[in-house]
Amino acid sequence: MKIYQILYEIYEKLYSYFGPQKWWPAQTPFEVCVGAILTQNANWKNVKKAIENLKNNNFLDPVKIYKISKDDLAKIIKSSGFYNLKAKRLKEFVKILVEEYEGDLNKLFSGDIYKIREKLLSIKGLGKETVDSILLYAGNLPIFVVDTYTYRILLRHNLIPEQITYDEIQNLFMEHLPLDSRLFNEYHALLVACGKNFCKKREPFCETCPLKDL
Repeated sequence: MKIYQILYEIYEKLYSYFGPQKWWPAQTPFEVCVGAILTQNANWKNVKKAIENLKNNNFLDPVKIYKISKDDLAKIIKSSGFYNLKAKRLKEFVKILVEEYEGDLNKLFSGDIYKIREKLLSIKGLGKETVDSILLYAGNLPIFVVDTYTYRILLRHNLIPEQITYDEIQNLFMEHLPLDSRLFNEYHALLVACGKNFCKKREPFCETCPLKDL
């Protein structure tokens, strides 16, 4: 069976089992960006608290975050953990957004996807998974997000070697599937659902996993 057939089979099995995941859980594209930055080394429950604090203080806005001091921002997002670092990263992100794109995400996302990616990756502390999440889920741009669950599921089904890079895994999907942001959105979310519920780091539930017959 060819790799694109296997990738489609994984998608179909997971979609049939879990159904649509409706990611990313946010009301606006900017909220997606903030969530992607804050969720680094944090569980979503604590990130959600931080985002609610931003909303309650009327600061979930690029211009307002641009103007607020880093220390004050850190206090508001404290529940997300590593709040001083994350405040700095969030400030750097909105600095680019406000100073170069008038605070307008549509203007940011209207450029070449790889040039945007390179610019966002230049922000210290924003890695490929975070930046690609912003591009896919906030910008609706066709780029595949790779995370620990993706690596673990593919590795356990002998589809990738143990020593492989983020870019190599990403290319596996982008070279063998249509460049469709909706497909990439749903596919990544389904892999996360499988990883959280079945393909756990320790004691995976292989016998009941929807991919057991892959």
